[in-house]
Amino acid sequence: MKRIFSLIFLFAACTLAFAQAEIKVQMPYVVAADEQFNVTFIIESDDAPSEFYWDPGSDFQLVWGPQKGHSTSTSIINGKRSRSSQYSYTYVLMPKQTGKFSIPEARAVIKGNAISSTRTSVEVVSGSSSSSSGSAQSQGSSSGSSLSSSEIARDELFLKLSLSRSNVVVGEPITATLKLYQRVNIAGFEDAKFPTFNGFWSQETFAPTNIEFKRESYNDNIYNTAVLRSYVLIPQQAGDITIEPAELVCLVNVRAPSTGINSIFDSFFQDDYRTIRKRISSESCKVHVSKLPAGAPASFGGGVGKFDMKVSLSKDSLKTHDAASLFVTVSGKGNVSLLQAPKINFPPDFEVYDVKITENTDKSGGNISGSRTFEYPFIPRSHGHFEFGPVEYSFYNVSNSKYVSLNSGPIVVDVAKGNESASTLSGTQIQSGSLRKDVKSLGSDIRFIRTREAGFSEKGSLFLGSGLFIVLLVLIFVAAAVLCFILKRILARRADVVGTKNRTATKMARKRLSLARGYLDNNLYTAFYEELHKALLGFISDKLNIDSADMSKDNVSAALIKAGVGEALSESFTSLLDACEFARYAPDSGHEAMDAHYRSAVEVISSIDESMKGKKYSVSGSVTALAVILMLLPLSASAAQEDYPESQWNAGVEAYAEGDWTSAREAWMSIEQLGLESVDLYYNIGNAFFKEGDYAHAILYYERALKLDPSDADSRFNLEFANSLIQDKIDRVPEFFLKTWTRKLCWLLSSGTWAGLFLFLLALTLAGALLFYLANTSAYKRLGFFGALLFLLLSLASLSFSIWQKNDYFIQDEAIVTAAVSSVKSSPASDTAKDLFILHEGTKVGILDTVGSWNNIELSDGRQGWIRSSDLELI
Repeated sequence: MKRIFSLIFLFAACTLAFAQAEIKVQMPYVVAADEQFNVTFIIESDDAPSEFYWDPGSDFQLVWGPQKGHSTSTSIINGKRSRSSQYSYTYVLMPKQTGKFSIPEARAVIKGNAISSTRTSVEVVSGSSSSSSGSAQSQGSSSGSSLSSSEIARDELFLKLSLSRSNVVVGEPITATLKLYQRVNIAGFEDAKFPTFNGFWSQETFAPTNIEFKRESYNDNIYNTAVLRSYVLIPQQAGDITIEPAELVCLVNVRAPSTGINSIFDSFFQDDYRTIRKRISSESCKVHVSKLPAGAPASFGGGVGKFDMKVSLSKDSLKTHDAASLFVTVSGKGNVSLLQAPKINFPPDFEVYDVKITENTDKSGGNISGSRTFEYPFIPRSHGHFEFGPVEYSFYNVSNSKYVSLNSGPIVVDVAKGNESASTLSGTQIQSGSLRKDVKSLGSDIRFIRTREAGFSEKGSLFLGSGLFIVLLVLIFVAAAVLCFILKRILARRADVVGTKNRTATKMARKRLSLARGYLDNNLYTAFYEELHKALLGFISDKLNIDSADMSKDNVSAALIKAGVGEALSESFTSLLDACEFARYAPDSGHEAMDAHYRSAVEVISSIDESMKGKKYSVSGSVTALAVILMLLPLSASAAQEDYPESQWNAGVEAYAEGDWTSAREAWMSIEQLGLESVDLYYNIGNAFFKEGDYAHAILYYERALKLDPSDADSRFNLEFANSLIQDKIDRVPEFFLKTWTRKLCWLLSSGTWAGLFLFLLALTLAGALLFYLANTSAYKRLGFFGALLFLLLSLASLSFSIWQKNDYFIQDEAIVTAAVSSVKSSPASDTAKDLFILHEGTKVGILDTVGSWNNIELSDGRQGWIRSSDLELI
């Protein structure tokens, strides 16, 4: 017998070891005929496979592989260390033909045990994959001059509204699915308009917050598809009902066209893609809805589908004036949500109340499945044997196109004589078969721990005065100074009349040349040369700021040379002026001479403009400025933090949830011993102490949490709850009401939040100051002045509150009595001093002075005395 048990145990152990190792397959389930794809076999086992074999078969060409991989992970949970290993084998395959094929099994041997993978299938379609299509579309767009949303092919991006059925009867459920098909690079969505489904009762069954795409074959092509919405529709009227299209604007990333000869570094420093808006819509759908056939039974409750009915009573035995309920549950598939309550004829001596309806449905399938329960509360007012019913319910069965009636049979109720009379309960309100009562508190307790990941920081590292705070403060002033400089330059440039004329000289000259061109085309000799002469003189006057009285050839030539224009170009300009003046008073020299002078004027004006502009742009200044900005920004990169605090935090949360308060406290306090702190950490430690019955240390850690963040409502609630359980009750001396109001206002936010609000309000203050300094009208100046004054006062108040909380954090002038009983003396001497009063654990005291091992304390009611330092623990 022992041998049999040993064999059974050995067989079970081998089976368990064998079951722990398996081969998983990772691969796409839809691929294109011209697409290479990966097939990865993953083995999770502590032991490496001694053998591994897989043959792709004759349907696929092995392009590359196998690529072997090995990874190991180690985790420590509650002090228990676990290790797992993973071995992978990756193959790259190319389909040989289209169709649906099975991937052969892979086999491996681990410690002498043979294992194999499950068979998986892949569908190979003739169309190209979505990734390759998107790439081709992007490359194609780069070769053209521009790309608009209309050039994205319709079969590359479209919406499709699919209906489970298009020919139904009134009340028959339909599933509508709105799906997006795309083969382009989508960056986002906006302006979505979904159908309203007029003529239907509709309900959303799937409305994802994050859109997830998956590969799918459609019309022998591969698309990335995503379900945007799913609905259950129930037609409410007969006829042909049209479902209007859904609309969606897709933000598509396309490659920007090349505008000329670019540097080889442009693709590195510039974004080659731009986003265009593409509005797409689904096609409208028609649903033919037929009327329900005539001859519906009187008990027809609007149900269309297939249903069952169950009738039950809430109580088996009743007495007069007892409250009870009759439950009628109709369950099945169909329009469950639209089922109407059946009519039930109760005995006259039964007082019946309004029906309560409870629905439990599952709308994920093509039909709504579930149940709808109708509760009929009633009170029998007389005793006896009652028989009523039966409950009848009829529905229309779509599968056989017939009305079906359900019958519960007669309902029998025996009511015994009760002790209470009807007059006693005449004022009682009944709902759902029970008496309505106020909610009664069964007990009270502290609020639960924080289970979210706590953001630990080093003790004493507050945001106010930190490096990040100073950098942000400096950046605000620098940004204000830079903005002031830029705005002043813009305003000065607008006020510079001479500079404006200089910048628009070429534009005005070209406008006059266009008039001269018109005279040239019409062969108007005199008018052409007059306009050409005006264009030349006007250009040089605006460009060089020369008055008309000083407009001589010598002055013009000297001014051009002084402006950096070459002598040859200056002589060409003066020669052209001479030619215009000569031609105005000379006989007509012909159209060719006019055209030559026009072309010469265009060339001279363009050459002078380019010569005076020069090419002074340099990127070195931009690079230097960018480097300075980057140096000013705080470096956020740091070495990865240890996982130990997070693991201890999670271990404490798990221990607390299991009721192991001591283990939870020790895990969290180990984090505190590392020099880390957070509001959540102190709060959880206080909860653990409270559950252990150590109210003094619970109060201590609640106080520490509130010192970090006085606005934490949970810590304040638990602190008040713990204070209600300690022995000492000390009245607080009332303080001035303005101080109380100010403290409550300060405690609305934490010190870091007040500091952040200060920076924001300071930025608004500087913005108002800039508006006051640069505005041209008195209205804007008043707005800037009073706005800056208001924001300055608010920012100073925020800074004051932040400094107030920071000072309270660093000043250690309060403590909690941690000794069970402690005598307060009249002086720091245990022999000669008198006992003033006794304090118990959990009492909060103020520290006035310290002498040796004694502390001078003050209670909230004003009494003072001396207590040993060992009986206290500072907050």
